[in-house]
Amino acid sequence: MRFPKRGRRTTSAAVLLTLALAVPLGAQATASPAADRSRAEQPAERQYQVTGADTRAERTAVADTGAAIDEVNGDSLVVTAGPAEAAALRSRGFTTKALPDVADRDEVLAAAPSDYHSYARMSAAVDTLVRQYPDLMSRRVIGRSHQGREIFAVKVSSNVRVDENKPEVLFTHNMHAREHLTTEMALYMLREFGTRYGSDARITRMLDQREVWIVPSLNPDGKVYDQDSGTWRNWRKNRQPNSGSTAIGTDINRNFNYRWGCCGGSSTSPSSQTYRGRAAESGPETKVIADFVRSRVIGGKQQITAHIDWHTYGELVLWPYGYTYADTAAGLTQDDRDAHAAVGTQMARSNGYRPQQSSDLYITDGTIGDWMWGSQKIFTYTFEMYPPSGHRDGFYPPGSVIDRETARNREAVLLLLENADCMYRSIGKAAQYCAT
Repeated sequence: MRFPKRGRRTTSAAVLLTLALAVPLGAQATASPAADRSRAEQPAERQYQVTGADTRAERTAVADTGAAIDEVNGDSLVVTAGPAEAAALRSRGFTTKALPDVADRDEVLAAAPSDYHSYARMSAAVDTLVRQYPDLMSRRVIGRSHQGREIFAVKVSSNVRVDENKPEVLFTHNMHAREHLTTEMALYMLREFGTRYGSDARITRMLDQREVWIVPSLNPDGKVYDQDSGTWRNWRKNRQPNSGSTAIGTDINRNFNYRWGCCGGSSTSPSSQTYRGRAAESGPETKVIADFVRSRVIGGKQQITAHIDWHTYGELVLWPYGYTYADTAAGLTQDDRDAHAAVGTQMARSNGYRPQQSSDLYITDGTIGDWMWGSQKIFTYTFEMYPPSGHRDGFYPPGSVIDRETARNREAVLLLLENADCMYRSIGKAAQYCAT
């Protein structure tokens, strides 16, 4: 998704979403046809332009219908919604305009699925890097998706085979299936760490002093479904069936066990793009990453100190909380908030994104960011990558931008690593919070 206004929208991002390509990439690995039901079994979802929502409260009212807000342009939104959510928007007084389904090749720079690493190609690329840098990288399967695909984390550190007492930093990617640029971000970081260790002073120092965990795809089933047929499907959720409904999928980023379903920031409808699941951590992928994070509590202390969850799009750096408009709330003191904001703003200066609290957009609940801080006290950020809101490329920018837009975040990654030993240093309170 997400925010800031960069001029009026000239061409709908939606026109990218159903571009049919001539040659499919191949069948899904692991999943059987029966396990991966047709999209036709669900109510037809599409993008709509919604007008009349220029405040965070009004945007929250839009999100409360179960529509997924893809971008914000002043008082105009682009949402993905089914017929029920679109009807609910109109009943609440919002104006909706259905956006085109088919790309106009003369006006839109559309990505081909082959521009991005598929799940299979991504896995192979990671294996190659781990073999190339065996003293720096190791691959660990941390669980499996609903359809049985491996969800794995790559550990990167100078003494990778030893679990050392170093601050740990976690990067998670591709929680929402259609956000493929985030997997490219993971691969960029791995290549950069591998090729620059020993020659780049900052990277060398950080991998000597930190343990880094990178999860390139948290939603492999959704990624395969969205990409591997050769036609973009605009798929967001996982591929888990819902009992009593033909609708498929849970929104992993509304399924975490902190303020789950508390505050109108997710949906109870299985057909909704923001369906929160039947219970917190009912999504297998949610539980995989939550269990991994909990496993990093050693001797009663959480070893992971900082985290970025990578999404697209809107060019934003967001921090907790999402479930409340308040800057501070239970478990989030003024100093906690200020340290989040200080490092977040510093990172945003480096990449040109907009820094803000998550709920300044609209209320969300059950998100990984709120859970990371509220449950684990891990400093956490959501990055919404390229393009900016209002840009015609939407969720599927062309492959020609991948190198530029991943490298654009190099400095932000290093800034987080450098602050991860004591985030409160950013507000001048290291002695108070980080004295050993």
